[in-house]
Amino acid sequence: MDDLSPSSLKAILHSKRANLYYLEHCRVMQKDGRVLYLTEGKDENYYWNIPIANTTVILLGTGTSITQAAMRMLCSAGVLVGFCGGGGTPLFAGAEIEWLTPQSEYRPTEYVQGWLSFWFDADKRLAVARTFQQSRIDYMRHVWSKDKDLKDNGFYVDDADIEHALSGFAKKIPVLDKVGDLLLAEAQTTKQLYKIAATRCKLTFERNPEQGDLANDFLNHGNYLAYGLAATTLWVLGTPHGFAVMHGKTRRGALVFDVADLIKDAIVLPYAFICAKEKATEQEFRQQILQKFTEHKALDFMFEQVKQAAIGIKD
Repeated sequence: MDDLSPSSLKAILHSKRANLYYLEHCRVMQKDGRVLYLTEGKDENYYWNIPIANTTVILLGTGTSITQAAMRMLCSAGVLVGFCGGGGTPLFAGAEIEWLTPQSEYRPTEYVQGWLSFWFDADKRLAVARTFQQSRIDYMRHVWSKDKDLKDNGFYVDDADIEHALSGFAKKIPVLDKVGDLLLAEAQTTKQLYKIAATRCKLTFERNPEQGDLANDFLNHGNYLAYGLAATTLWVLGTPHGFAVMHGKTRRGALVFDVADLIKDAIVLPYAFICAKEKATEQEFRQQILQKFTEHKALDFMFEQVKQAAIGIKD
């Protein structure tokens, strides 16, 4: 097989790519011009191909290693690689979001320049934070109104309790004049959505990332998949992860959290509870989430929101 050029590997735009991988107990390597992962069986080893030109993120979990040659090919295709714990969480490096990002001097500069043009103005940061939260509500309404699987499980966006939670948050957004107050209102709304989802799925639930029950584990796992998409979006647009508009300004990966929040409540939250109710395996949950990310064009939506914020805030 002829070696592929970096330009041909980037032919599929990141916002249109379909694959996000979580791998464990395997070795990632380059062989015959392709990136493969090797798993060891009882009698023989098995090789599986990774279509890197259509891949956004690879999360390497427990018992994984990667060769320098494979990393070189992944970088040439613009694939982000993250080392993480079992089940996709947490990403290693303390509480930071930490990625092995491809080095490129040819990413666009207009978005980072646009982002920095407003970021040092607290009022403009707040305006973008408000826009993100309103877009988050709009995306959730869009997804929940279209998704048949959600409706089959009792999630109807026009139900009184769901509408009350979303409309209540939407009314608060324009009048809150501090990021801290906006964060509090967002947390209260998400807590309401947890209660709604638990009621629909007939589960007893309290949000605790360390709890160890299926719903909490699936929320952790799905959130980190969303972080992967958010990190990809920001890397492609050349925007440093430290220039957050909502989360802590002292956390280097805070903007990843801001962007991931655009889609988490719409997709990760309900399916974490649905899959917990069905006692799905971790792999089944992951496949469900990735399918819904693709179906509802989550990565496209993230790109659109970040680009609009970067070039839409002007003096």
